[in-house]
Amino acid sequence: MTNAYIHGIGMTKFGTLESSLKELLLEASAEALRDAGRPKIDAVFVGNFMGGSISNQEILGAIVANELGLGYIPSTKVEGACASGGIAFRQGLLGIMSGEYDTVLVAGVEKMKHASTPDVTQAINAAMDTTTNEKNAGLTFPGFFGVLANRYFHETGASKEHLARVALKNRENGVNNPLAQFPKPTSIEEIMNARMITDPLGLFDCSPMTDGAAAVVISRKKSPVHVRASAQVSGPTKMQDAIDLLSIPAIGESGRRAYEKAGVGPEDIDVVEIHDCFSMTEIIATEELGFFNRREGWKAVEEGRTKVDGDKPVNTSGGLLSRGHPIGATGIAQIYQLVRQLRGNAANQVPKLPRLAMAQNLGGTGSYSTVHILERV
Repeated sequence: MTNAYIHGIGMTKFGTLESSLKELLLEASAEALRDAGRPKIDAVFVGNFMGGSISNQEILGAIVANELGLGYIPSTKVEGACASGGIAFRQGLLGIMSGEYDTVLVAGVEKMKHASTPDVTQAINAAMDTTTNEKNAGLTFPGFFGVLANRYFHETGASKEHLARVALKNRENGVNNPLAQFPKPTSIEEIMNARMITDPLGLFDCSPMTDGAAAVVISRKKSPVHVRASAQVSGPTKMQDAIDLLSIPAIGESGRRAYEKAGVGPEDIDVVEIHDCFSMTEIIATEELGFFNRREGWKAVEEGRTKVDGDKPVNTSGGLLSRGHPIGATGIAQIYQLVRQLRGNAANQVPKLPRLAMAQNLGGTGSYSTVHILERV
């Protein structure tokens, strides 16, 4: 267990936004500080992946400290590909747990929509091992998870329709989330017939380019939301190193460590935000985290068990697929949604007020995974 509690949260709208990277970061951070009652901040941690490469802006931690008048405090930018936000959150926690800080501000931000698709794709591909035969052969993130999906179909009774059901569930949740990128409803037919990105993943199976920011204030002072456990694991960086193509070890191991630290099991978790960079990833992650048996996550989707009114609600925010995926902000946006769930005022609030909530944030093709378990106290 940790001695850290969440006191404030803030988040911008996700989507195609006119605001700059800096403006988005400051907007979410200021909202989190207001929500926390404007406490004295001892340190700032910012999750960001490509601010330097496509926005030509670094020093994000110092910008937050200076622009918000937080004083001469330490600040750090954290990079861990798509897990940058989750890792930044963990670094803030560790600073509190060590006794170095009493209260920290953690934020995540990304500005992507202003850049061309080729430029963003090139920047994202930096999250793969760029010196391998796989990269030289042209492997991309959609290609990697497309391979996993086809193998999953081969070994189970799952089909493209089960991926479409994941995408549809998350779109339905996103429609009811005023901060989500995609407010427009869709249908299973539209998802199934959408433009193919890489077989068998269509447009709705892939997370979008997104602008947005989110922030939280964490403190050793008690509040109604306790951070019960935090875990981080690194995993294989190449497909050829995978022992089992249908396993992402970093997810499973980070989940196991978080459960052990929290003294709970998967059956105790009431609501989950999972890193659904692709529809296939959500299914595999639910298995890795122990919510469903291996090779059977597709059955849970078919039975509606991951819907808001199911026994294991997953991605009530809309997830990456529909809430959006501003890379550095994603891990913090997951925390934002879960704090709202624990407070009882979330978009797509689950029917029974949850006690335990989990956020799982993935980087690369499984290079990093963080898991955080939050508790309503």
